[in-house]
Amino acid sequence: MNGNERKNIAPGLTVDIVLKKDQPTGKLTRGVVKDILTNSATHPHGIKVRLQDGQVGRVKTILPGQTE
Repeated sequence: MNGNERKNIAPGLTVDIVLKKDQPTGKLTRGVVKDILTNSATHPHGIKVRLQDGQVGRVKTILPGQTE
């Protein structure tokens, strides 16, 4: 699912994000959303979130059917 729209993202969803330090390589980090940090409805590079482990990045992929 598309990580560019805020309406698709909610706390508890499992997502793949790109951390700031990994933007040049595009390396993905998987985790569970704790907070949504982007206030706008959409963002071209992905909605910024904080994972439950404290890492912050932009959502690239929302994994289907996985919630905590």
